[in-house]
Amino acid sequence: MSSTELPPALAATVTPRVGAVRVAAGERLRSVALSGLTLNVRSRPPAREGLPPALYVHGLGGSSQNWSDLMPLLEDVVDSEAVDLPGFGDSPPPDDGDYSVTGHARAVIRYLDAQARGPVHLFGNSLGGAVATRVAAVRPDLVRTLTLISPALPELRVQRGAVPTALLALPGISLLFTRMTRDWTAEQRVRGVMELCYGDPGQVSEEGFRAAVEEMERRLQLPYFWDAMARSARGIVNAYTLGGQHGLWRQAERVLAPTQLIYGGRDQLVAYRMAQRAARAFRDSRLLTLPDAGHVAMMEYPEAVAKAFRELLAETDGRANVSAGS
Repeated sequence: MSSTELPPALAATVTPRVGAVRVAAGERLRSVALSGLTLNVRSRPPAREGLPPALYVHGLGGSSQNWSDLMPLLEDVVDSEAVDLPGFGDSPPPDDGDYSVTGHARAVIRYLDAQARGPVHLFGNSLGGAVATRVAAVRPDLVRTLTLISPALPELRVQRGAVPTALLALPGISLLFTRMTRDWTAEQRVRGVMELCYGDPGQVSEEGFRAAVEEMERRLQLPYFWDAMARSARGIVNAYTLGGQHGLWRQAERVLAPTQLIYGGRDQLVAYRMAQRAARAFRDSRLLTLPDAGHVAMMEYPEAVAKAFRELLAETDGRANVSAGS
């Protein structure tokens, strides 16, 4: 048994999940208890039985809701699930307090192993892109294809918009920021996040904005909200400094799965210039650049992201058919 496999006594238990968390039409939520952590999982029923599984991993401060616009566009080709990483969305903090990129990757691996769901089409955005890269590198048996949207891979010159995230990683800064912003409304916070993450915040619908405000209000009531943010930010910073075989760029080079990279030209958090470096690092990659997109292309341009994944799927299925016929 590998270190990431769970004995039968610790296999996942699944219970229905209900509460104040917003659920889009056709979605379902459930809570999955694993050894040392509990994960909230959002899913959509596939258009038909037997479709290959897909798993979506959100970025820092995000949740499984970040994938609600993309999942219905792919329901005819994959069986979609999106996970709330420990301490985010509706998932409680992990028992061990590990919010490192490796810790988040371990949570994803534990879930896939316990559910016997792999190999999956794995999607990741930002922090989730770093997590997905690590999963694909250390457990290639769990990943069919990899789709990375503005993945948080190390940069020598960090984007100006990413500086607050780096500062949040410093001890005591999250407490200071909490005090400084205690009078900010949820609306103000959400507008700030959208200005940072969207290429054009004006494209967000009023309904989408209100949903984001409701979610922000809910999260601000969680006693661990800022701790999870600060520790995960610290995890990203630490991952950027790792060298050798544990470095994220070295692990990107080890990824065997066909990889779709998607970068936004207006991304203020992950530099557009990193797209070409990523395309060279992942051995079996294809690159889509969206000049008007920001940091969350799956929320801004879900149709373009869905089209890119469909093309990746058709290409890899074509390779499989050729191999089977040879």
